[in-house]
Amino acid sequence: MAQKDLSVTEIATIPPTAPIWRRFSPLQRMARFAVYLAVVMALVWSVRNVQIIPEFLYDAHNQMADLFTRMWPPDLAYYPTTVHGALIETLHIATLGTILSILMAVPIGLMAARNIVPFRLVNEFAKLILIASRSVNSLVWALLFVAIFGPGALAGTIAIAFRSIGFVGKLFSEAVEEANSGPIEALIAAGASWPAVLIKGYWPQVQPAFWSIALFRWDINVRESAVLGLVGAGGIGLVLDTAMNFFQWTRVATVLLAIFAVVIMAEIVVTQIRKRLI
Repeated sequence: MAQKDLSVTEIATIPPTAPIWRRFSPLQRMARFAVYLAVVMALVWSVRNVQIIPEFLYDAHNQMADLFTRMWPPDLAYYPTTVHGALIETLHIATLGTILSILMAVPIGLMAARNIVPFRLVNEFAKLILIASRSVNSLVWALLFVAIFGPGALAGTIAIAFRSIGFVGKLFSEAVEEANSGPIEALIAAGASWPAVLIKGYWPQVQPAFWSIALFRWDINVRESAVLGLVGAGGIGLVLDTAMNFFQWTRVATVLLAIFAVVIMAEIVVTQIRKRLI
């Protein structure tokens, strides 16, 4: 039987075997399912180990309403006598701690930058210091320095400084590593000294990032220094802890309002400074 030849028109009408589009391959589906299963298992495990007491959970809204009732109206007469001075001390702790952290973090950040110090052992040692600083909470640092220097603002200032080294140093070293190498190579080729390369080559490129990091860290430190007094490291947290221990809820409300106002003002100040500098 002779095979029939197909015309051009008939060949054009034959539908092509288009590949079937799938969003995920079978391996990707299995990986996504494994991730979802791990998240659900971790959530269930966490809930079971938290040991939530149902009686307290059911009554939480009543307790919260009762607490807010005890706080109202705030004892505003308490502010000028006690709260104001502690609030100023809190700002001093945050500011001095941020300045000290910058002075310590910049050299460590330069050591961690691979394009500044091409020695891996030095880079890893500097990164170890930055990780150690970030891994310890401010309250833990405060407890340590209260045991060394005694209670007061000095312990809080040093705690804020040591906590901020990791944050400032890490971001600063990353900004230095991302600097454009073109101006650096031009300065080196022109015979510029190493300090001149840092000042004229690196600094103009990392300056916007540096000021952003410094201002952002100061903003964070204002918040963190407000609670250091809970462990005896000075500031408004000490006033808050005293008022709570004596169940003076109207004074607690005054302290909380003062902290909230200072945090909002710090946010506004940082935003305005960033607009002018960057």
